[in-house]
Amino acid sequence: MSALPSPRTPDPMSAPALDWGVLGTGWIAERFIGSVRRHTRQRFTAVASRDAARAEEFAVRHGVTRAYGSYAELVADDEVDVVYVATEHTAHLAGARLALEAGKHVLVEKPLGLNAGQAAEIAELAAERGLFCAEALWTFFLPRFDVVRQVLGSGLLGEVRSVLADLGEYFDPAGGHRILRADLAGGPLLDLGTYPVSLATWVLGTPDTVQASGVAHPAGVNGQVGAVLSTARGDQAVVHTTLFSDTPTTAVIAGTKGTLTLPGPFYQPGDVVFTPAGGGTPLTYTEPHIGHDGLHFEAAEVARRVGDGHLETPLRPLADSVATLRVLDGIRRRCGIVFPGEPAPAA
Repeated sequence: MSALPSPRTPDPMSAPALDWGVLGTGWIAERFIGSVRRHTRQRFTAVASRDAARAEEFAVRHGVTRAYGSYAELVADDEVDVVYVATEHTAHLAGARLALEAGKHVLVEKPLGLNAGQAAEIAELAAERGLFCAEALWTFFLPRFDVVRQVLGSGLLGEVRSVLADLGEYFDPAGGHRILRADLAGGPLLDLGTYPVSLATWVLGTPDTVQASGVAHPAGVNGQVGAVLSTARGDQAVVHTTLFSDTPTTAVIAGTKGTLTLPGPFYQPGDVVFTPAGGGTPLTYTEPHIGHDGLHFEAAEVARRVGDGHLETPLRPLADSVATLRVLDGIRRRCGIVFPGEPAPAA
């Protein structure tokens, strides 16, 4: 192979235009709307917050047609085709359930639920109602990751035996960020650790054994976790996430014939580098490092799938979302991490 494959990602502008409703008015909702508006033909018809004034201010600022002071009002809007759940993690299940029970297709910000049980409940409800549902883990919708997908399918790496991935960001303990609040399922696992764990399970499959060690944060949440995920064959993933430091945030997929490196931040748009085993000339795929302006790719994929009458996307099947959370649940059990509403671990 003289060059890495080009991404097969369709032009986001070619996706059919749908009317979107957004539950939540936070950081990710703002960036999602901005990116989707710049790069697709999608329309934002409604936004909802539990604070009506906040919803109105957000709607005016982002040019959203209608604002609602409750999530129930938004999902009852006949002009909304699909609901994007952009609330805090602890409200994902309730928001997804509300949308699906109202007959709306739904895109749920990652993670799909607090745990595998919640994620499975959402997936089952969507199937029962015959509605599209996906987890908004934007990484898997990026052109960069279609290059990775093709390399893995080509056998270029040989037998893939190892995945190494980390994602760490420093959060000031005095900053009051949501990630530091125990009542909102804070700590690095759901916000940051989702990315390296989902990469590992995507590449190697569900591990047979999970070993993990965690460290507490002064804010009262978990602050740092390292884990080793092993398959029955002996393939291993080593993953790490932390709130204490800015880490390289790189990923490596290593096989018997070569290694694929994703320079940091590996979960955002960026480069893919293949190095043959034993050395040799590297091959590099390069794309613009546009950060969160890449969020529009997931919206375009949703619109295409809904337009075609599909209930899921093969780029991030719901079974994969559940599998990732099952591994995160295993990591939490080994570290004694409990989220709101969950039973305490047995003594």
